[in-house]
Amino acid sequence: MTATTNTPPGAPEQQKPETVDLTIDGIPVTVEKNTLVIRAAEQVGIQIPRFCDHPLLDPVGACRQCLVEVAMPDREGNLKPMPKPQASCTMTVAPGMEVKTQVSSPVADKAQRGVMELLLINHPLDCPVCDKGGECPLQNQAMTAGRAISRFEDSKRTYPKPINISSQVLLDRERCVLCARCTRFSDQVAGDPFIALVERGALQQVGIYEEQPFESYFSGNTVQICPVGALTGAAYRFRSRPFDLVSTPTTCEHCASGCAIRTDHRRGTVLRRMAWNDPAVNEEWNCDKGRWAFQYTMVGDRIEHPMVRDASGALVVVSWDEALEAAAAGLRAAGTTGVLTGGRLVVEDAAAYARFAREVLGTGSIDFRSRPHSAEEAAFLVEHVLGTSPETGGVTYADVEHAGSVLLVGVEPEEESPILFLRLRKAYRRNGTKVAAVAPLSTRGLRKVGGALIPSAPGTEVEVLEALRADAPAETGGEAYRAAHEALRAEGAIILVGERLATVPGALTAAAGLARTTGARLAWVPRRAGERGALEAGCLPTGSGLSADGMLDAARAGQLGALVVGGVELADLGRRRAAEDLAGTFVVSLEHRASDVTAVADVVLPVAPHAERSGTFLDWEGRRREVQAALETGALADHVVLDRLAGHLGEFLGTRSVQEANRALTEDAFDGTGVARGTVAAADVPQLGEGQFVLATWRQLLDGGRLQDGDPFLAGTAPAPRAWISPASAEDLGIVDGDQVTVTARTRDGGTVAVVAPVTVEEMVDRVVWLPTNQAGLDLRDVPAGSVVTLTRGGQA
Repeated sequence: MTATTNTPPGAPEQQKPETVDLTIDGIPVTVEKNTLVIRAAEQVGIQIPRFCDHPLLDPVGACRQCLVEVAMPDREGNLKPMPKPQASCTMTVAPGMEVKTQVSSPVADKAQRGVMELLLINHPLDCPVCDKGGECPLQNQAMTAGRAISRFEDSKRTYPKPINISSQVLLDRERCVLCARCTRFSDQVAGDPFIALVERGALQQVGIYEEQPFESYFSGNTVQICPVGALTGAAYRFRSRPFDLVSTPTTCEHCASGCAIRTDHRRGTVLRRMAWNDPAVNEEWNCDKGRWAFQYTMVGDRIEHPMVRDASGALVVVSWDEALEAAAAGLRAAGTTGVLTGGRLVVEDAAAYARFAREVLGTGSIDFRSRPHSAEEAAFLVEHVLGTSPETGGVTYADVEHAGSVLLVGVEPEEESPILFLRLRKAYRRNGTKVAAVAPLSTRGLRKVGGALIPSAPGTEVEVLEALRADAPAETGGEAYRAAHEALRAEGAIILVGERLATVPGALTAAAGLARTTGARLAWVPRRAGERGALEAGCLPTGSGLSADGMLDAARAGQLGALVVGGVELADLGRRRAAEDLAGTFVVSLEHRASDVTAVADVVLPVAPHAERSGTFLDWEGRRREVQAALETGALADHVVLDRLAGHLGEFLGTRSVQEANRALTEDAFDGTGVARGTVAAADVPQLGEGQFVLATWRQLLDGGRLQDGDPFLAGTAPAPRAWISPASAEDLGIVDGDQVTVTARTRDGGTVAVVAPVTVEEMVDRVVWLPTNQAGLDLRDVPAGSVVTLTRGGQA
């Protein structure tokens, strides 16, 4: 039998791999050179028991459960058996090798049963209450490779339990079989200090780094890959048995990574989510936000019935027909209308909103960018992002993994696209990919991918990108700058830009010019799950249509009669007084939870949350990612509600089902025609006075976002807000690491906001202060990045 492997898309062309011939249990096998024996056996359908082995982790041979009998040919070609059974998870194949597994070798079978007996000596007999019970490899292999009756008669070793490794991950030490999967994942894949194996022999156990607390966005993966239930998640612990759960494969809604996940529910309630194996995207991993942030619809503010605001100003529950007729009447009387869509929408919903805006309302005022944005960004998206996908040659995860170099501009992958970060780390560890970032400071994520910092204060990115575009590197740019200048001109270079560049005039244009000059490939990485699909659906202003900011400005001026809003938090647009802006505008809100929009809406139409609807996301690559409803509740998707609303307006929208909405997407194929190109102004570099700094800010993965509501364990792992400044800036102000500082800033609408946070002194650009955008007790969403702020020592948290 011959096993074949396919070269990943985007990988450089390779010569035909060298192969090795061997036999396994008498079966001739041909596999690539350096293949592990345990993998070769899998390829001919032979499953060797194992605990420590994992295809995405480096071999370690820790558990010894995979022992097999091996014979090798000597110089004369005579087979000579090795004196002892060998671990098949660490030994690579060799020409002429003869392997006998437990299927054909009494020696291998006895060795495996002996290891199993050893593992069970101190293992507790608590399967009925263990969260792993029913899906436990130890249970399964104890049945196939274990003794029917235990010979152990002494007392089992016990430990206090559970140990809180974090607020979300719990450890039961006596269950651990010392497979080192968790420690290897944290070290190799995530790059975070986790737990370690300490002592030797019978005293060996799992220990915790006391001076390095477990802080990882990927800790849930250790729970999933733990083969025995030693690691459990606090949110799911003792909630259900696996055989009581109904599982549904779907796609995560939290960012544009497009992770394949599995949603498990019992009696109409989602109890857990797990990573689903998809080698092209998230492999077998996901982030903690995607794993545990699913309870936001269970916090008590779910909108279950249509509501209309009565004469007294209160929202009252009405029938669907009454609500739809009230919405239709208000839209008919409005005159000028607009549509705002948010990041939670699948592409079918986005297509329905786009068709509703243009064909039913007759307006070009529609925008999916419920965040700071610009006309330059809209033009960039149409020219460089629209229509790209793996099928059309767009940048993919595989391309990133095999890239020679990657330049990050305006994007922090660990915070904004965690699976992209994991692929970057894999590229760095296995392929030596050179990563550099144009940013004000070197973040934890950048250091974990071996990245180099090209220092850039907010607003100066254009200057750096234009310098990188020049034929010869500037002498004053620094080593990282000169290395990036050279790497971008080599084969396999990729430039990844984020949505934050929209706020820097000229930055996206400069990034496109850099890619064009150097030959590097260019990709845009948004933060929200629905943005890529909304672009393809045409949720951008066309003709004389207004952008999201333009619509809110028009509403404030009394020039916008009505606004249809789906999945938007007005605070994300930096509008602290958004409710006042919409006071004179007729607002129709399609939402599943109470929000700052429903608080001012005239008509509220309930829609289905993620777990209760089907559809499709497009990830940052442009790859289609299927969403399946885990719960059948009767809640209506946005595209269905819009179709019914169109009917009350006397129009046929044709989006009553997912299939019809996809047909609308095809029929209304958006090519960017009519999107205003705008003008590109030079970035304004501010002059700083005493005590003034330039604000750098972006969102962290676990922040104050409402999609994380309802899980206190996950909230406990969110990083505490801190202000970051350089050593020189700290010395000027007489500040040391850990001091409290007060940062005072002007908001977009002319107000003032002051935040207090402890300071971290770190090597970064001088006269720049970094703060998270929206963390517990710290909200800077209405303060533009690049603003001049005042920093003073002291303050009360």
